[in-house]
Amino acid sequence: MKRDFVQLAGQHFDVLVCGGGIYGAWTAYDSALRGLKVAIVDQGDWASGTSSASSKLIHGGLRYLESLDFKLVKKALREREMLKKAAPHRVWPLRFGVPVFKDSRLNSIRLKIGLMLYDFLAGTLNSGQVHRHFNRSAFSERFPCLNPDLLTDGFTYSDAQTDDARLVLELIDGALSAGAVCVSYCKVTGFIEDKGRVCGAKVQDRVYGKTAEVFARQIVNTIGQWTAESGCRLTKGVHLILPKALGNEALLLTAKSDGRVFFMIPWYGLTLLGTTDTDYAGDVDQLSVEAEEAEYLLTEANRVLSVNWTEADIIGCYAGLRVLKQSSKATPSAVSRDWELKVADNGLLTSIGGKITSAREDAAQIVNKLCENLGVNAPCGTSGRPFPWLPDQDYRQWSDATLIKAVALGIDNESARWLIRRHAKRVSMIFQLIEQDAALAKRITSTLPFIVADLVFCAGNEMVVHLDDLLRRRIPLLILAKMTQTELRHLAEVTARVLRWDEATLNNELEICIKKNMSLRK
Repeated sequence: MKRDFVQLAGQHFDVLVCGGGIYGAWTAYDSALRGLKVAIVDQGDWASGTSSASSKLIHGGLRYLESLDFKLVKKALREREMLKKAAPHRVWPLRFGVPVFKDSRLNSIRLKIGLMLYDFLAGTLNSGQVHRHFNRSAFSERFPCLNPDLLTDGFTYSDAQTDDARLVLELIDGALSAGAVCVSYCKVTGFIEDKGRVCGAKVQDRVYGKTAEVFARQIVNTIGQWTAESGCRLTKGVHLILPKALGNEALLLTAKSDGRVFFMIPWYGLTLLGTTDTDYAGDVDQLSVEAEEAEYLLTEANRVLSVNWTEADIIGCYAGLRVLKQSSKATPSAVSRDWELKVADNGLLTSIGGKITSAREDAAQIVNKLCENLGVNAPCGTSGRPFPWLPDQDYRQWSDATLIKAVALGIDNESARWLIRRHAKRVSMIFQLIEQDAALAKRITSTLPFIVADLVFCAGNEMVVHLDDLLRRRIPLLILAKMTQTELRHLAEVTARVLRWDEATLNNELEICIKKNMSLRK
């Protein structure tokens, strides 16, 4: 994956996609697969906004059943099942526990009915993925982090998990392979119109400062939180990274104070706790985790846990913004997460709302509209299509064989499993690096399952522009570890050797990275 701004200048495309999050990535990939000449740009790194600040879930949204949003849940569950088959390395099953406490808002009978409906909508009633009920003792044994004195019983049900930033990156790579021009750190400074119709954009290379005009027959706006739409509602979601508290299963919990659903999820050997859901009217470029938001999550989790987490236990954190359709609903949680496509008078298409789980199907509708406008008759090519990095062989057999190779190269078992999941068939290129230098098989830090060869490979092959790209989205070290400035400098030096940064660039990148890391918390 190489970034080349020159490929944009003065070029004429069928489609220009503005915004490189999950919706932009799927739109560019689908458009390129249908034979359209496509360009996609983002003012920052791929997935640098909301699409790397999610709960890392591919799920139907069990809580939406309470609001009777069956259509949205069924759509998301259908996509979940498809993605697990098309991308087993990128989307993998994750089972959730739902504890029933003595003072729970929903009793066991209501939960049982909801979970049966969830299984029915997913089409998994006759599979091993159906929900299960456990008595107090069995559920407590399954989730020892919960306070057993509060429990009456509990359920488990099936959903799925992903690494959101890597999901977007793989789709961008797929778009590149299908012929699209993909340029990060390329800001749209204005649109070009001809006779009242948008026909191009003025863009600026944020790396070297050059400007250019890009022409396109159709332009799609997928910029998410930067959408200047009066009909949008922004809500903020916050997540905390805390010490390991779970095995291989997650928990769906309900906040005592306001009845909101939140999650405890195993994530790279630690615990992901979130999310909040509050209206946001501040600067979209100055997003941070406020002290009261962290306190809310810790307080609600501690109500039901056998441990007592404090602020000192927070390893990392992040915040993101959701773009929702405008609504008169008093609370953000009550607003539908469904998606819509707006068409402006000048022909600009704008994607509003949606979920990471159902983004592929929504993007297919965007591309259907593009093809209709362009007079192109080409069916969607993404549904059920194996992901770009999926091996040609049976995935489970390939994964087992690859794990043996990884361990033989000196990679520890946990790191090897994550490496396979993160890179799939491209892992062979990482093995080659280790064959040349065995020291690259070592972990970057002892507490996390990332090896040095992974860092080196990502730096050289995944369109990394800034140190923050590498340490936040390619490998999320900045949110999974409390790294000292000495440790960060060492990683910056490794990166500098790969990207051939001089000392001044290295120091500048390190300073920016440290400032960004510190500004996550207020």
